[in-house]
Amino acid sequence: MHIFVTGGSGQTGPAVVAELVAAGHDIIGLARSDAAAARLESLGATPHRGSLDDLDSLRRGAEAADGVLHMAYGGDFSDLDDMMRRDRTAIEALGRPLEHSGKPLVVTSGTLVMPAGRETTEKDEPDAAGIAAFRIVGERACLDSVARGVRASVVRLAPTVHGPEDHGFIPMLIATARKTGVSAYVGDGTNRWPAVHRLDAAVLFRLALEKAPAGSVLHGAAESGVAMKNIAQTIARGLDLPMVSLTPDEAAGHYVSPFMARVYGFDAPVSSAHTQDLLGWSPTHPTLLDDLEHGDYLATPAF
Repeated sequence: MHIFVTGGSGQTGPAVVAELVAAGHDIIGLARSDAAAARLESLGATPHRGSLDDLDSLRRGAEAADGVLHMAYGGDFSDLDDMMRRDRTAIEALGRPLEHSGKPLVVTSGTLVMPAGRETTEKDEPDAAGIAAFRIVGERACLDSVARGVRASVVRLAPTVHGPEDHGFIPMLIATARKTGVSAYVGDGTNRWPAVHRLDAAVLFRLALEKAPAGSVLHGAAESGVAMKNIAQTIARGLDLPMVSLTPDEAAGHYVSPFMARVYGFDAPVSSAHTQDLLGWSPTHPTLLDDLEHGDYLATPAF
């Protein structure tokens, strides 16, 4: 297939593009800078200059494709309404050329949209008042296109997509531990985070493009929930630091922001059993704790 990809030069995107190219697909990747274009070319993709705000460029990319994968997401987190608007309008622009074609549109969301405190499944409704409710608008924009003949599906990625050169939530946690001299967790540390290795996530995106039924909601989580205390313990051991428990009020001042304190204290396990059964997805790469112990996360930073 000729696949138009947004976000192909981001953190997870290069692994996805490489997976798609290796499977024989031709990739056209949205690039808003020379650096992004060069990265895409190095992966075997063809750059398509534009941005999420350039709706004409998005439509042109989708019109020339047999399918679309939308991974890009950005904006100012102090203005969530604008972020949601940008994502919704981008998804609508990408989906419109695919209408009545049966072609795939795969849109990225996150498992943090799900209700807290219990293991949720792909069949459960997202939490409209939850910590990541701002991603629900994009999910709905994608799934609404099913009624117009698009083979649309949503991939909800775990909050931790781990692997070499990660710059997400876990490296932020490690940086805070280095700065403060303690590896911390909130409360009793039993709150759980789903996790998935970047290369396993890449396979899931490929399978979604190739064969996910219209209207599918998929969970990109190889591990349903890793206890935050176990993550903090592994960091403490690797950095030779003490481990401490924080109250929610203490956490608000300890981490980089009160919002991140909420995130690190969030209990959000999810199941991916339906996703694995539906697509034959079988994660095979290291677990999060294995990656923390043996990967590049705890290496001495270069100065």
